Amino acid sequence: MSQRKRILSVVGTRPEAIKMAPVVRALRAAPWADARLLTTGQHQELLDAQLAFFDVAPDRALDVMRPGQALAALTAALLEALDDALTAERPDLVLAQGDTTTVLATALACCYRRVPFGHVEAGLRTGDLNAPFPEEANRVVADQLAALFFAPTQQAAERLRREGRTDGVFVTGNPVVDALLWARARLRPAAAAGDRRLVLVTTHRRENIGAGLAGILEGIRRVAARGDVELLLPVHPNPEVHAAVHRELSAVDRVTLAAPLDYADMVRALDRCHLVLTDSGGLQEEAPALDKPVLVLRDVTERPEGVAAGAARLVGTDPATIAAATAELLDDPAAYRAMSSSRSPYGDGHAAERIVACCRDFLEA
Repeated sequence: MSQRKRILSVVGTRPEAIKMAPVVRALRAAPWADARLLTTGQHQELLDAQLAFFDVAPDRALDVMRPGQALAALTAALLEALDDALTAERPDLVLAQGDTTTVLATALACCYRRVPFGHVEAGLRTGDLNAPFPEEANRVVADQLAALFFAPTQQAAERLRREGRTDGVFVTGNPVVDALLWARARLRPAAAAGDRRLVLVTTHRRENIGAGLAGILEGIRRVAARGDVELLLPVHPNPEVHAAVHRELSAVDRVTLAAPLDYADMVRALDRCHLVLTDSGGLQEEAPALDKPVLVLRDVTERPEGVAAGAARLVGTDPATIAAATAELLDDPAAYRAMSSSRSPYGDGHAAERIVACCRDFLEA
């Protein structure tokens, strides 16, 4: 390249920061790239510490979040602020990861400014625009507007091609595995969990709020009643989730409700837990990389590769189903071994370097 190419990475939430940190680090190490990082602050209270853990600092930060902000208002504010940022930064390429409102707004802003957009973690689908909501719609729109598609798996790439994305599709693996393996190698092992096995639980899905969340919490209560496990539940800051979790579980023995864990503590918890109950997307990718079975507290998932590999199982939000599936993994060594020994389909820890190589090839063309 005759001159360095400016690549602007955009992150807004804690999971985006974790997944994009390896990409940003790899770009900053590339002599041909002028790597810039913009944060939108969708989860500002959770974002800065995660970036600092990876020794990554933003070059530009937006201030668009307001208390009680509706999705339409957030999208509009992000789109206007990102348009100003693109005008100031003048990037040759913009990258964003996943399915948040930040990703949707970034893809739209790039389209309006005719700046190429690269979608990290492209091609994930449930086929249901209401599950997860609004993330499924965000992904679909972002993949309609992208020039580069960094698919975490071959199945995701094939899905993009069936949708007509014939150019710019690359199977790279997911950089969440890069981040996890990098972090685990640098952290002291977690303290032993004692006599009881640890079950790590997370729940925050917007579409589960209400009856779905109530079912999940009752399922957790039934698992705790066994008396032979400890459950750790870092509570998401969403006010509705926070209120329901504390109302239903704060007095339940053997359930520890924690503030959101920083990434280092989450990696330690994941490393020492026996199994994971989650409605998250990222944990469906992270847990198999550390040989931890995942029970997915949803009816559908945009990550079917983990289910097909045997590393994850969809159990929904019915409390009896949650309790029974958890009991099987706790009581049946063969069932546990079958899930925990399944090979992770989400990458080998080298996704970031593949993404950076694809970016260079694209910009050289």
